[in-house]
Amino acid sequence: MDTGDQLITIAAVLLGALSTHITNFLMERSKNRYQLLTRWDDKKIDAYGDYVDAAKARIAMSVRLYETREGLREERRAESDLRDDLTDASRVWGSAFERVMLLGGDDAIEAGHELNVFLSEIEWQATGKTSGSLDEWRQRNRSAFRAINAFHEAARADLGIQGNVMGEKHPERDLLLPPSRQSSDET
Repeated sequence: MDTGDQLITIAAVLLGALSTHITNFLMERSKNRYQLLTRWDDKKIDAYGDYVDAAKARIAMSVRLYETREGLREERRAESDLRDDLTDASRVWGSAFERVMLLGGDDAIEAGHELNVFLSEIEWQATGKTSGSLDEWRQRNRSAFRAINAFHEAARADLGIQGNVMGEKHPERDLLLPPSRQSSDET
């Protein structure tokens, strides 16, 4: 084997080694990017889920307080305890929304802001900071649950999840309410 053949062999080995190194580098970089995206998606799913749970808990605590204040529910606990529960639920909700602000996509954050308006209106009527009729109360709750669905849509889009929670296959549903007192008294 002469010198030219040896140089060609060495060049081929070096070219093979270089192409193997570049391929491994690119594959490892792609793997790291995928792991990073997956890790953040996992965190986003948790943040979005925790936020919706906290929003619903805030609504539930508001409902208990409102119904007690309006005489629609008999409650064993004092109104001050219910207000404390609502304050705690609001604190958890605030922390959950901060996580959405840190991790969420623009549309999810904006949908969260819109939901927060309705949550505040519900809490204000529950605590008596604002007045309103039972129909207005129910409308505020309907609006909040529509906003929760809008938040779900934005979160799903941000996470790249196919399908949706609203639309033709998912007609809008109303609040689940007990029959009015008049209709139950008449039977």
